[in-house]
Amino acid sequence: MELKKRFNYRNAFIILYFVALFAYVLIGLKPADAKNYDITASLRIPSIGLSSDVTSLQVQDGKLNTPDYIAGSFSRAGNKTLLIGHSSTVFKNLHKINIDEEIEYNSRTYVVSDLAILAKDQVDMGDILAEADNDTLVIMTCAGLSLGGGDSTHRLIVTAVLR
Repeated sequence: MELKKRFNYRNAFIILYFVALFAYVLIGLKPADAKNYDITASLRIPSIGLSSDVTSLQVQDGKLNTPDYIAGSFSRAGNKTLLIGHSSTVFKNLHKINIDEEIEYNSRTYVVSDLAILAKDQVDMGDILAEADNDTLVIMTCAGLSLGGGDSTHRLIVTAVLR
């Protein structure tokens, strides 16, 4: 009798597991905070082990909403692109990048030319989004002390120019 009960529980668990797996694959169950982003580019920074899809962002209520787990891109100038993402997810190792390291964005290679950490209130978005002399990539993420709600006191800004 004991052997039969164990066998039934085991079979029930296996069946339940496969039903849940089938439902996940077929229906596409996702965590509540998961979003479907329109992927428009890819970003790789081999030196820090970063590889991410990138989605285009639009200004909403005067700000850019940062994607949860991938990078977002925005551009006002034809030759300058701003990439943003959370320092706790996609850009968690960005602080380890150095001058002259390569960044691959949308099948093009950029070289890091400048690194800066600025207080949040000292960041001039007009300057960051302004036309550049060369094709330029600017990556920005939070740095410094946490203010809560996914915000921090400072911004890490990485500037790279097309090789």
